[in-house]
Amino acid sequence: MEPVSPEDIAAFRHFNRYFTRRIGALDDHYLGQDRPLGEARLLFEIGDGVSLRELRGRLALDAGYLSRMAKSLEAQGLVRLTVPPHDTRLRLIELTDAGRVEVKEQHRRSNALAAGLLATLTAPQRTELTHALATTRRLLRLAGITVALVDGATEDARACLDAYAVDIDARFPEGFDKTDLVRPEEVTGDAGAFFVAYEEGRPVACGALRTLEPGVGEIRHVWVHPDARRLGLARRILADLELAAVEHGFTVVRLDTHAALTEAQAMYRACGYAEIPAYVDHVYADHWFEKRLAGAR
Repeated sequence: MEPVSPEDIAAFRHFNRYFTRRIGALDDHYLGQDRPLGEARLLFEIGDGVSLRELRGRLALDAGYLSRMAKSLEAQGLVRLTVPPHDTRLRLIELTDAGRVEVKEQHRRSNALAAGLLATLTAPQRTELTHALATTRRLLRLAGITVALVDGATEDARACLDAYAVDIDARFPEGFDKTDLVRPEEVTGDAGAFFVAYEEGRPVACGALRTLEPGVGEIRHVWVHPDARRLGLARRILADLELAAVEHGFTVVRLDTHAALTEAQAMYRACGYAEIPAYVDHVYADHWFEKRLAGAR
């Protein structure tokens, strides 16, 4: 991983300070309403009702802080806290009629604030800003995703492979037989590696590496959840698999892919993989690729 430059850190922090001040995030009366941004955001996230447990995970909030905000909103008559009869460990939170009115007004004021900020820009400038914001969100989301090396037998690893199987079964004209999935012992320890990517604690991608022959590794099952695609996550998984291959002493990695997976073929070519003749008889393979690894022992 490349070190982050002081200039990049300073630019990021400068933008944060400017943006939070510009939208009024520091004001105890956010959007001119009688509450700070934290409570306003909580009202927005409640929607049609949710558990405090889910809100805590979604917003990455301390349980005590969330509980205090919820009680404050309840005292104001904006939310209702209940305990479901089927699980007394849960606490549910929902908007009251007054809370729904408050959220509707919050939307109106937020839209007015955004419109006011954008109004002085020309149409091309607004388009440029919209595209820049989309890029910023994509990259920040990617930055928040962690990739971990896990045992191939873990629940998260098998869950990702199950999701992968369902996904490609729908895409392959001939379907997909789950017996083709790698076995845990093939991708664990000295035999290989298995990576799982997590977004806010949820597995959203995976990739496997196994030994094909001495000095040669094979990459299998690079998969990204549909909700996390187009972030650049597959390339990150692929890069981690290549680093693991070097650590395992492989000088070459190979892989195959189905004709239906055109986006995968494009990614492999862009990442330095060269198409080669078939190196294995695989029912789901139409294209075979190879990459020689720099820095291999």
